[in-house]
Amino acid sequence: MPMMVPRGVSIHYARARSVNDTAEELIRMAEEAPQAAQELADAEVEAIAFTCTGASLLKGPGYDKHIQGLIEGAVHIPAITTSTAVADALKAQLMARICIASPYEDWLNEKENVFLEPHGVTVLAMKGLGITDIHIADVSPERVYDLAREVLVSDADGVFISCTDFRTAEILQCLEDDIHRPVVSSNQATLWAMLRQIGVRPPITGFGSLLRNL
Repeated sequence: MPMMVPRGVSIHYARARSVNDTAEELIRMAEEAPQAAQELADAEVEAIAFTCTGASLLKGPGYDKHIQGLIEGAVHIPAITTSTAVADALKAQLMARICIASPYEDWLNEKENVFLEPHGVTVLAMKGLGITDIHIADVSPERVYDLAREVLVSDADGVFISCTDFRTAEILQCLEDDIHRPVVSSNQATLWAMLRQIGVRPPITGFGSLLRNL
């Protein structure tokens, strides 16, 4: 996020505890979102994002809006989840037929498929690394790039790289340039949605067409 955020916008963080990507842990993380939001409210932020892709879509379509409601009910500040942001970003990029690259196990990739389908998105291929703990963040941007290339099929509109713990900022633009199709990542989409929420929409270059066309 700090690499992509435009000048004059500050980012504040509060963590919901995370140990691994089991269903139980992801649900608990979502339940802790209102408490984390209360810590952020003290900074008088203008918008709050719940930035876990898997946790915000785990229970299917509408679960993202449920979490959004929990946050807004606790702090009365506009909120969004990463999964909401991703669905909106895919629509904005005209990405109706996509491939998904992620660090997840197969069951969590399938949850993404279930969430995106009602949004008019068809998942043509999915590939995950099977990582279930905090070491997702240790995966190099180069490996993320390779994974996105591996999962891409010829008739896809573009690639979605899932997980806010995946390091994607460094490779978004070069990946788009190489595959000649749009690329959306969890953090990129979240920042895009948050900037639109607060009415700050300068073109941001170097991180893919989504942010360039704010």
